[in-house]
Amino acid sequence: MKGGGGVGVSVSGKRRWRGLVIGVLFLVILSMLVPLAFLLGLHNGFHSPNPNGYVPMHKASVSGVIKGYDKHRIGNTFNSSENDQSTHINEIVKKLAPKISKDILGNFSHGIKNETSTTNATYNSQHQKGKSVLPHAAMQPLSNTNNTKIAGAGEVTEYMKVGVDENENCELKFGSYCLWRKEHREEMRDSVVKKLKDQLFVARAYYPSIAKLPSQDKLTRELKQNIQELERVLSESATDVDLPPEIGKKLHRMEAAISRAKSFPVDCGNLDKKLRQIFEMTKDEANFHTKQSAFLYQLAVQTMPKSLHCLSMRLTVEYFKSLSVDMELSQADKYSDPSLLHFVIFSNNILASSVVINSTVLHARESKNLVFHVLTDEQNYFAMKFWFFRNSFKEATVQVLNIEKVNLKYHDKATLFRLSLPVEFRVSLHSVDSPTIHNKMQYISIFSHAHYLLPEIFQNLNKVVVLDDDVVVQKDLSGLWNLDMEGKVNGAVQFCSVTLGQLKNLGENSFDKRSCAWMSGLNVVDLVRWRELDLTKTYRRLVSEVSMGEGSVEAVALRATLLAFQDLIYALDGEWVLSGLGHEYGLDIQAIKKASVLHYNGNMKPWLELGISRYKQYWKKFLNLEDQLLGECNVNP
Repeated sequence: MKGGGGVGVSVSGKRRWRGLVIGVLFLVILSMLVPLAFLLGLHNGFHSPNPNGYVPMHKASVSGVIKGYDKHRIGNTFNSSENDQSTHINEIVKKLAPKISKDILGNFSHGIKNETSTTNATYNSQHQKGKSVLPHAAMQPLSNTNNTKIAGAGEVTEYMKVGVDENENCELKFGSYCLWRKEHREEMRDSVVKKLKDQLFVARAYYPSIAKLPSQDKLTRELKQNIQELERVLSESATDVDLPPEIGKKLHRMEAAISRAKSFPVDCGNLDKKLRQIFEMTKDEANFHTKQSAFLYQLAVQTMPKSLHCLSMRLTVEYFKSLSVDMELSQADKYSDPSLLHFVIFSNNILASSVVINSTVLHARESKNLVFHVLTDEQNYFAMKFWFFRNSFKEATVQVLNIEKVNLKYHDKATLFRLSLPVEFRVSLHSVDSPTIHNKMQYISIFSHAHYLLPEIFQNLNKVVVLDDDVVVQKDLSGLWNLDMEGKVNGAVQFCSVTLGQLKNLGENSFDKRSCAWMSGLNVVDLVRWRELDLTKTYRRLVSEVSMGEGSVEAVALRATLLAFQDLIYALDGEWVLSGLGHEYGLDIQAIKKASVLHYNGNMKPWLELGISRYKQYWKKFLNLEDQLLGECNVNP
């Protein structure tokens, strides 16, 4: 008994050992076959695990979408062999691998569209046999119908290029959106959401007419269901990123339903009424966005950029951190020396005034004779002072004055003791042959209230050159001090497209209606002659007389200034100043290079993001962008 029992145990142990060995061998073989099968599957191409064969558009690279699409198209439609699939896929990948250029991608999409009829025929035949096959429109990328391009790897949305006609005739005027759009074209997002809204509008227009057809209950229910689905999707998704993965199927179903609805005779009056309602809604929305765009444009133009505000605040802090010594004592004797060349700049913009001074100094034959007087307000005074202390401009001298703290004989602080920059006015010019047709816009800039303090602030000087802070100097200006102004007070470039006779509310003053307007920007001012005529007193009298009529403060300054300097303007040669770089797109590049001074008059200043990019280079090259504070404040005009 004992011996028999021992033999039974031995046989059972051997069987267990043999089963264990077989199991281990099976696992080893299986572990070798699985990687091999995976590699072979990758080479020949796997079919999508999705039973419908739908390839989601999101979270996929361009090559991945194209490869996946071609596998399903070939596998479901043409039923080719695996070797043919691999060869065809490899050809596409080889063609697209180096660079997915627009031409290649466009040709590929064009080839897909040419095969649409064949694929649809196959789909119809299989659909009649009861097979579940994804229609071609659902398989192809959503962007094909809108000329969009597929986003790259890791991106969720599609992008749509703004359609702009390159031959579109744009009006040369300030704020021309047409020109700005050509220059700043960029890829716009959420094209699928826009298409969904368009489909929803069309479906709503056809639904009432289809619902009245008694034999089209099925189509009516289908349209109603699709409308409800799109309404639900749009209520939850404002961008393409938020769209559900099955949005391609919804788009195709809606397109098919709309196509069927268009094939039936409908009540044209009802459809016309609905489409007119949609048109009015779209028109109201467009008007709203137009007004909003204009408001935001003006806000962007008139508001100091965040980077410049940061720079001013940082410089103010650094000024008070520095030693409390007068930074200008060593050069104080030059400020009132009439034998030197004195420039005056009214500005509250640190970068703008710095560019004016730097460009003037770099083109001067002798910089040691140049003295710059920067008049600013109390808010920017310390920042401006510290900036010109830490930045040198060869041997030129820079004085910063707080216009609110100057000691003058007059004490009318309400009107004069504040910084006011040159006033700019937009003027619409018309041709003589067709005065009703608008040709282009122009900006006229003239002296502000603060400019009439010049004779009192600089009592020891005989002549100064006044520069606006939106100019760039390209040649030596020392010849302006040798001009014989023939008893005139102000040397300026005249603008005869606007005359005094075209202005209203000039009061009862006697004036020549043919007198031309003139431009600030570059002005040679004879302070001796100014004091003899007491133009400051004349200006104040004219302000009180002109202000009796209607008009803003700026309009009053324009009329009073033009009347005060009537017959006292010495016309400078037009080659001295080229204006329009702040609003006019079509200036000749050769004329820009030849001009002595470039004037960025207009709202598109070069330090703003809205500035005309093709003109920014002439301003930006005189700016020292290597300054540490500019980098910390992210100043990059």
